[in-house]
Amino acid sequence: MKRKIFLNSLMGFMIFSVWGCTSGSQQQTEDQDDDYNVAAFFWPSAHDEPRSREAMWSEGIGEWEMIRKAEPLWEGHYQPRVPLWGYEMDDDPAVMEKKINAAADHGVDIFIFDWFWFDGGPWLESSLNNGFLKADNRDRMEFYLFWGNHDVPGNLWNYHRYETDSLIFEAEIDWENFKIVVDRVINQYFKQPNYFKIDGKPVFAIYSTAELINSFEGLEGTKEAFEYFRAEVVKAGFPGLHLQVDCSRLARDIHPYAIEMEHKEIYEYLGINSVVSYTWYLINLDEDYIRWAEKGLAFRDRWDSILEIPFMPNVCVGWDNTPRYPQYGQDSTVHIGNTPESFAMYLQEAREYLDDRPEQPPLIIVNAWNEFVEGSYLEPDMKWGYGYLEAVKRVMSGTYDKY
Repeated sequence: MKRKIFLNSLMGFMIFSVWGCTSGSQQQTEDQDDDYNVAAFFWPSAHDEPRSREAMWSEGIGEWEMIRKAEPLWEGHYQPRVPLWGYEMDDDPAVMEKKINAAADHGVDIFIFDWFWFDGGPWLESSLNNGFLKADNRDRMEFYLFWGNHDVPGNLWNYHRYETDSLIFEAEIDWENFKIVVDRVINQYFKQPNYFKIDGKPVFAIYSTAELINSFEGLEGTKEAFEYFRAEVVKAGFPGLHLQVDCSRLARDIHPYAIEMEHKEIYEYLGINSVVSYTWYLINLDEDYIRWAEKGLAFRDRWDSILEIPFMPNVCVGWDNTPRYPQYGQDSTVHIGNTPESFAMYLQEAREYLDDRPEQPPLIIVNAWNEFVEGSYLEPDMKWGYGYLEAVKRVMSGTYDKY
């Protein structure tokens, strides 16, 4: 019955509501309900660094290069996306201070930084190291890492430069590099005073469990790797490690390992603590935001019924990856009904999901803070202004009335 009421209220809200997209600087900040944490993925590609310039974006502005080159593919197609603050570098502490203030003022209190380790070294760390961690107001927000351990073909992130899908970076990691990663994340990040923890345990999220299983030649080797990681975290003075994985990636890639074990048993065997989904699962992508959201909720509820560990509810702003894949048509983008009003309804639904599960951490995941290249971002732009951030503030402050 609750789902039916929710959908009916959504339709009424979309018909009758009017949403203001005013600047956050003109609004009085309202306190966020302390019972919830809102975490937004942060895609740290908007800066120049030697490795990126050599391998991916040669113009010295990071992936803004791809975003600025995007073109509209049909009438009314919003491309290129234009950030309200301009194409600023995310490794600049002053720029990051502005992002932190806007996020914290509107109820976003955690950034989940996409983090990478390829071929013996880090990639795209500068946004976190030089921007966020050097911002004077960094104590206004917490952060944690989302290890993007997946293969990177050249034409994944710059089709202008690479015509084929030959690999630029490989996800596979050996024991030597895994131990370096463990040491790095513990000492460089977990020990930061504003690193996000659940029950005192640093949260570390992993995009592709399947890639790790391949790297360690099966479930037994992966379990050993995770046990090593946990032991090192305890040695560092923490009560343990909270391992979080992306179940949408697992559902797509782990099937060879699920012949003898159910997904639930795999998670239990590996000691996974919680699951997330980076988006509302792209296999179920739909042009219509509402239909896509409903499919995403069905996907979440299915996993929630299977697993005994928490599924952290996620809410997506939208999806339009045509700056990277211009061959995609309208049916491969979300371009109908994706408004701050619609987003607010599903953010409210995520709150209610948590209200029904008081035993799990009150964490809501948003995709994303700044995925301009994928058309999913809370950060203000020239179309919506502060509309999406105002939606977060109203929902999370408890002043939003869905009816």
